[in-house]
Amino acid sequence: MTPVDRAELPGMEFDWVAADARGHLAQMQTGGYGGVPDAALSSEELLFELHLLLDEMPVREDLSIPEGTFDAMLADAQRRGLYVYDANEDGTYRRVAAPTQPLTLHDVPERLRGIIPVLPGVFVEREHLSVNT
Repeated sequence: MTPVDRAELPGMEFDWVAADARGHLAQMQTGGYGGVPDAALSSEELLFELHLLLDEMPVREDLSIPEGTFDAMLADAQRRGLYVYDANEDGTYRRVAAPTQPLTLHDVPERLRGIIPVLPGVFVEREHLSVNT
């Protein structure tokens, strides 16, 4: 397994997946600013496999935010059941979209769960997140 080099992340868009205390999944978009836990950087190969899996999930619902907005461009993963967070310039994340039928860790093969860090709290209640790295 090849770890992702943290030194390459500043200024680069990097998407990773997190879970909350209920096991619900979120796509975290760094925008070159947001923090990324070590677990999400542990394997380029598994991260790639996880992204393919999630990208191929069937659409479960309509977009929850207005089409044609900047946030709508970021939120396609919400249609497949993921919460979507985008990083602010200060490194915190703001929730862009919330699914009505969230995917959970149980929807992901066990071999991929180790690269999905579990964050405190529940996404449905968290419009803003700080992520420790």
